[in-house]
Amino acid sequence: MSERETTRLVAWSQELRRVHARLREALRVTREAVAGGASGEAATRELLLYCHGFCAALDSHHRGEDSTLFPAIAATNPELRPVLRSLEQDHSMIGHLLGGLSEAVGRAAPPEELDRHLDGVAALMENHFRYEERQLLTVLESLELLAEPGEVLGPL
Repeated sequence: MSERETTRLVAWSQELRRVHARLREALRVTREAVAGGASGEAATRELLLYCHGFCAALDSHHRGEDSTLFPAIAATNPELRPVLRSLEQDHSMIGHLLGGLSEAVGRAAPPEELDRHLDGVAALMENHFRYEERQLLTVLESLELLAEPGEVLGPL
């Protein structure tokens, strides 16, 4: 086994932590854009950009986990299938909340409404990330999955 393959075998837990940190930061920046309360067409476009970027990044992360990471974990750790199903259900709920946020941003909802949407996403996202890390980081340290991190955990 080459050094790159060895690094890849133990790097999935680090990659997951990095992606979660970037998504948390993207949410923080989005919330700051909403809190800025600027109005006008330019401010609306900027907010749309932040929200769209955050929503797309989080959705891509979850799609990569559902299609590549979770099946690889289930194949080697079948006892984790209930955990993986629970995480996939979270992905679905977060997707629904992101859809509501996107719709609110698209119709230029007031900042208070956008903030409520972001509160919901933030609460579920943080709970999900913590549970996922508690349940999967040890498994990810030894997972043999040769794939590009962007395909598995999203392009962040």
